[in-house]
Amino acid sequence: MSQEIEIGLGKKGRLGYALDDVAIVPSRRTRDPEDVSTSWQIDAYEFDVPVIGAPMDSVTSPATAIAMGKMGALGVLDLEGLWTRYEDPTPLLDEIAGLPADQATERIQQIYAEPVKPELITQRLHEIRAAGVTVAGALSPQRTQQFYSTVVDAGVDLFVIRGTVVSAEHVSSGQEPLNLKKFIYDLDVPVIVGGASNYTAALHLMRTGAAGVLVGFGGGAVSATRQTIGLIEAGGYNPTLKLCIAICKTLGCTLDDLFWEEGSAT
Repeated sequence: MSQEIEIGLGKKGRLGYALDDVAIVPSRRTRDPEDVSTSWQIDAYEFDVPVIGAPMDSVTSPATAIAMGKMGALGVLDLEGLWTRYEDPTPLLDEIAGLPADQATERIQQIYAEPVKPELITQRLHEIRAAGVTVAGALSPQRTQQFYSTVVDAGVDLFVIRGTVVSAEHVSSGQEPLNLKKFIYDLDVPVIVGGASNYTAALHLMRTGAAGVLVGFGGGAVSATRQTIGLIEAGGYNPTLKLCIAICKTLGCTLDDLFWEEGSAT
């Protein structure tokens, strides 16, 4: 049975599932396991198990990525996580796991204040490469321009650009904009981008020439994306407005004082 579906404008997509989407239910007919294949392919890379490890410190370490690769899945290492900030982050990860809720945020911010080190990016990817499995690493759109050459030079097989919400063009006043279409065209390494939450965003990402597009967001308790987007859609969370109000309270002024210039026309 094909898992490809029509998504419009001559585009097709392959269905993907989170763990909570899959269940074994009774049926009138069963099939011999030898007749069933769970293999899949992206670009030139084939995998026996249709699982991609989330690029999160709480999910994928270099050892986890290696273990997943040996089992036929794809482990993706977060190249902005603790494994590229510290030589041995294991004690810090153990500390984070035991932090009480009222202290966790402040302590985690302190731990992640350590800068990402290019030499550790290279070292971690070489560790995975030495194990003989497919090497995949992830960067956010904000850090891609800064570190992509280090990642490619280290010998990555699949490059993942992943953020809370990813668009076809990331614009910043503080650094050179990331034009995904040009970036992917110029890069010799297959690129997977995501996540996208709707048809339009996914279509724009597909048009960049990416080898794969991550559609949807994780449903686990550690995923803040779904919670944040849900609150914004419900009108219960406006991060920009809340920030402006916080600035006004700190400065002891009003929103008019902050944004309205004297003599401006009405």
